[in-house]
Amino acid sequence: MPRKSPRARRRTDPSSRLPGGRRPRVAPGRSRAKARRSGAHPGIASHAQGARRAASRSKAGRGRRPAPQARRARFAPPDPARVTALLEQLERLYPQATTALAFRDPLELLVATILSAQCTDERVNQVTPALFERYPDAAALAAARVADLEALIRPTGFFRAKTRSIRACCAEIVSRHGGQVPRTLEELTALHGVGRKTANVVLGNAFGIPGIVVDTHVGRLARRLDLTDQVDPVKVEHALMPIVPRERWSRFSHWLILHGRRVCVARRPRCSICPLAPHCPRVGVTDSQ
Repeated sequence: MPRKSPRARRRTDPSSRLPGGRRPRVAPGRSRAKARRSGAHPGIASHAQGARRAASRSKAGRGRRPAPQARRARFAPPDPARVTALLEQLERLYPQATTALAFRDPLELLVATILSAQCTDERVNQVTPALFERYPDAAALAAARVADLEALIRPTGFFRAKTRSIRACCAEIVSRHGGQVPRTLEELTALHGVGRKTANVVLGNAFGIPGIVVDTHVGRLARRLDLTDQVDPVKVEHALMPIVPRERWSRFSHWLILHGRRVCVARRPRCSICPLAPHCPRVGVTDSQ
């Protein structure tokens, strides 16, 4: 007869082997024998205590109502008289405002604007002379070797993505428009890597067609001056179009860009020396100098 293992010979409590029953566990500070004598599972007591605490918390907070959230004030269109005063003051401050990008034709401005993404205009102006000397037209840029083009525009940052955009954009200009930069917003934005901002820069500065360019400065100042409460650049552009005269669209963008760089900076705007202070509600400004 085979011998039973020590585990098989161990005497067990019959009550712990009942169908559906759980083996009693020892609560902290209690021996197993004491837990068996009491006949109560320690987990049951802890569960009951937790239920009582939850019930007491629900009773305590039953009569309270959540604090009402403050409703966001509805944006009101700016006063036309205030807008007129702002435009006149900006025109006096920056009468010769124009783009800081150096270019000789629409194609050079288009490529320079693509390069200016996440890069300063000064750095772009340092790169473009050698770039356009080597690739003078759209066909040459479209056929440029990737490694050579990347090496030329590397200082502008994101050079791989910009290389793809420039080559694809120029290839489309050659195939669709005979190598000439199109003159409409719809045709420009249909090109690879060209958005509304880039298209409006080209239209306003190369062709003299008014357009509002919304970059970080224009968007920030438009909200700070309470001209709009929109954040999306396209929505900011459409919000500014009805309140700014069309013939001033391009210049208005240059005015805000220059003012945002020189006076109305992002972190601590120089409100004490700002000529626009009498007409500016300073929306969102918490610290200034």
